[in-house]
Amino acid sequence: MSKKLNQLEATAICGNDISSSCLYVSALAIFYAGQYAWISLLMVAGVLFLFRRIYGEVVGALPLNGGAYNALLNTTKKSTASIAAALTVLSYMATAVLSGSEAVKYAHSVWNAIPVFPVTIGLLLLFMGLVIMGIGESSKVAVFIFLFHLFSLTLLCGFCLYFFFSNGFETLIANFKIPVGGSITMALFFGFSAAMLGISGFESSANYVEEQKPGVFPKTLRNMWIVVSVFNPLIAFLALGLLPQEVVNNNQDALLSFLGETSGGHWLSVLVGIDAALVLSGAVLTSYVGVGGLMERMALDRILPSFLLKRNKKKSPYFIFILFFALCTSILLVTHGDLPALAGVYTIAFLTVMVLFGIGNLLLKINRKHLPRPERATYLGVLGAIAAVMAALLGNIFLNPEFLITFFEYLIPTLFVVFFMLYHKRILKASLMFIDYISPDNSPFFKTWNRITKEKLDAITSRSFIFFTNNDNVETLNRVMLYIKRNEPTRNLKIVAVVKDGKHVAQNLKSDIEVLNRAYPDINIQFIEEEGKFGPEKIEELSKRWGIPINFMFIGAPGEDFPYKIQQLGEVRVII
Repeated sequence: MSKKLNQLEATAICGNDISSSCLYVSALAIFYAGQYAWISLLMVAGVLFLFRRIYGEVVGALPLNGGAYNALLNTTKKSTASIAAALTVLSYMATAVLSGSEAVKYAHSVWNAIPVFPVTIGLLLLFMGLVIMGIGESSKVAVFIFLFHLFSLTLLCGFCLYFFFSNGFETLIANFKIPVGGSITMALFFGFSAAMLGISGFESSANYVEEQKPGVFPKTLRNMWIVVSVFNPLIAFLALGLLPQEVVNNNQDALLSFLGETSGGHWLSVLVGIDAALVLSGAVLTSYVGVGGLMERMALDRILPSFLLKRNKKKSPYFIFILFFALCTSILLVTHGDLPALAGVYTIAFLTVMVLFGIGNLLLKINRKHLPRPERATYLGVLGAIAAVMAALLGNIFLNPEFLITFFEYLIPTLFVVFFMLYHKRILKASLMFIDYISPDNSPFFKTWNRITKEKLDAITSRSFIFFTNNDNVETLNRVMLYIKRNEPTRNLKIVAVVKDGKHVAQNLKSDIEVLNRAYPDINIQFIEEEGKFGPEKIEELSKRWGIPINFMFIGAPGEDFPYKIQQLGEVRVII
């Protein structure tokens, strides 16, 4: 890309999503944890601090779009990574629809003439148009929304603090005297579980890391952590200092607007309402940008149809955004704008993606331990973060068991599409067997079906893949073959050794490949000695010469002395 996002632009895109949580998460935490809500929110900030290292290590080692999908794709099976991808897409769909709908509802509260349902569709359409125009243009909108949101929150907290110190501590003391239903531990647990929704959007930056300038990604994680750690606990504490708990619980849907009305008057309430509409709209933009990077990567890896990769003059994959808009609009039409059930999809999908990213970090440590990375999370930190998110996931399911049913209603069709693309070679082979079984005489209809199926199967399996070797032994190459056989529908593999002029590979490598050729008769292995220097230029040259996409090329995990960063090699996949 010619346009790369700087720190403010990259932070604004993902920050609008995570900072929009201030509008609802404090009220939600108070509902479950009462006067201890601010402690639950500080616990969430602690978990997010651990995830800063987790994300920093994985994306630092593998700085490619795709988030949890990319982490698992380069450390384990493609099918496992596909589950993470499906969950992330679901999370983005739910975020876009919920945020868009809530944004319009806030605008409706300021100006009653706004019709909620059609304007929500119009908002989704507007941001589709923005991202199709290019990420540079959409980032300018995100920056304006983000800065206005920070200004509004700072202004609101300032007025609340002034009101709090001017009117004494009676309300706060009265709230702390209210007995907690059950134990304090359970109140903190359920408050923490509900408050974990306040970090949705933290995963988004990893889905468009390739569009960011070098060194920007860890700064986006730091900036998001600061916003969540400061504003969420502070707003919860101020709410308890200004309002009785009963009043807070009765005004959950617009708590910040109510705080503005109480501390500064009607003008501040209106300002907060406008800010809420804008920042929730910004969360819609986050969904589009995040899903664009993810679905493009999935299409490159043949998990989604390849037509989604078509680009316009702005280099934008417009089919992805059109499809995403259509999916979000269909959800609105099916639910008639009544979206509480979709919140369950959003909750479970988002938290599951966080768990999978933590697992991806562990697999990176174990399976790709020699891969260079700028920072490392400790095993204890990773396990603690995974355990905390799993606890929050179980807590949310316990509080809202119906969410789990709705989640599977959306997940199953999504996985059906993904796994159909992933296993379409086997499906086509099964289709041929079915034709032979029901019509052994091959009637005209079944002859045509047979011919089309064989042509499609041939097109799928004829694509060649490349593994770049560096005098690997037969054991390593056998692991490569097993990976290819289990994850890629191909019958052609080129094992390429890039050697300096006049040099040759060890003789045993050629004999080892001959052994593998006999061991895997379904895959034609071609060994090639390519003169030159291995690096980005050679990869691009071979891609053009042989007509093989770079994302069909594999390498083993490079060591610390490797002269290139993994992102300089393009979409080359690390498989051993």
